[in-house]
Amino acid sequence: MNSRPEKDGPAVNEDILSADVRLIDADGDNVGVVSTPDAIQRAIDAGLDLVEISPNASPPVAKIMDYGKYKYEAQKKKSEARKKQSVIVVKEIKIRPGIEEHDYQVKMRAMNKFIGEGDKVKVTLRFRGREMAHQELGAKILDRVQEDLVEIAKVEQFPKMEGRQMTMVFAPR
Repeated sequence: MNSRPEKDGPAVNEDILSADVRLIDADGDNVGVVSTPDAIQRAIDAGLDLVEISPNASPPVAKIMDYGKYKYEAQKKKSEARKKQSVIVVKEIKIRPGIEEHDYQVKMRAMNKFIGEGDKVKVTLRFRGREMAHQELGAKILDRVQEDLVEIAKVEQFPKMEGRQMTMVFAPR
């Protein structure tokens, strides 16, 4: 049993199992369908490697290139993509229906800061005891929050009751 070790990435040189390959030379020109040993010899003559680019094609597409440089470029692209990726965090602000004006302003400053940093904000309004009978007060507070944030944020989820709490989600514009 001739089992070769599993590698990540494309097959290179002798690892290419196909009898024929569609060869692309070092300049990027399509040479055509060539036997694999002939393609490998051409790559060696050029001082480069034969790399299988598209293994699922019929016949597979192989290119003459520097494999080390190819791996380096691929790794660089991957790390560049990871840098550009941004993680969106959902910050939660909890308020009550009977919130006082100063407390409301403190919560609004925090929401402005979070949205300014590019995070989403989930506003949770929690009802206790008899407050459940006056859900319109909670809806009023959430409407006020929405009006105060209209410049910098858009509503991603409108007010929704979940048990004893009403939630609403804002995302930066």
